Amino acid sequence: MNKNLRYLILLLILAFVAVNEAVIKLRSTSWERPLLVHIYAVSGDGRAASEAYVDALTTEHFKPIEEFVNSEAKRYGVEFEAIEVEYHGRLDSHPPQPPSGRSIPENIWWSLRFRAWAWHRGWAGDVNDGDVELFVSYYDTATSQSLRHSVGLQGGMIGIINAFADRTYRGSNHVVIIHELMHTLGATDKYDAANQPLYPEGYAEPYRNPRYPQRRAEIMGGRIPLSAQQSKMPERLGDVAVGVFTAAEINWPIDAR
Repeated sequence: MNKNLRYLILLLILAFVAVNEAVIKLRSTSWERPLLVHIYAVSGDGRAASEAYVDALTTEHFKPIEEFVNSEAKRYGVEFEAIEVEYHGRLDSHPPQPPSGRSIPENIWWSLRFRAWAWHRGWAGDVNDGDVELFVSYYDTATSQSLRHSVGLQGGMIGIINAFADRTYRGSNHVVIIHELMHTLGATDKYDAANQPLYPEGYAEPYRNPRYPQRRAEIMGGRIPLSAQQSKMPERLGDVAVGVFTAAEINWPIDAR
């Protein structure tokens, strides 16, 4: 197969994916019914602590995610439960991790592999697909002090979340899961290259007076601004809010607020 034909096939695949994602996004953010969010867990490193943590997970562990999103949706005027979260247990197969670099071809190739992996897993499984499928990979804090970047794919409605297998990180893990869930619905990151929240879109209360310190982090801003140069990570869902810019991106009725 010559190079031009390979490029043509790749372009056709990308065009199909783009059109399919546009249709899915339109359907998923019409908010005519609750979105069904399926969560699966993976032992990312296979260590005993991670295995035990994953084995102990239940639906109740993820209930705060559903409660937070539905509470925020109602604050913006969504008149029914915006999402329903179902936990479908652990997986033995691992989703492909995103590349560590910023190479565009590598990221495109990875996103296609991730979509193919998720599709094949759903096809081979005995559970109907959710509207959004999130795969949470847990790592032992004894050997993993930092984690690879989590990713939510808009349109594909799938996400891979890297999390700590430690109950003290449960709140911050939930924040990351919701951040990636919002990505699948079309929300964009609202922080700069230094991971500082952008003003005003990355602030939960951009018009608070005085502006600093902010009381909560905007879910896509990622951090609680303490000053124009300093911020801190939220440790629980009570430290986070969905800001008006993010609400607009996912088509919540902000005029009703």
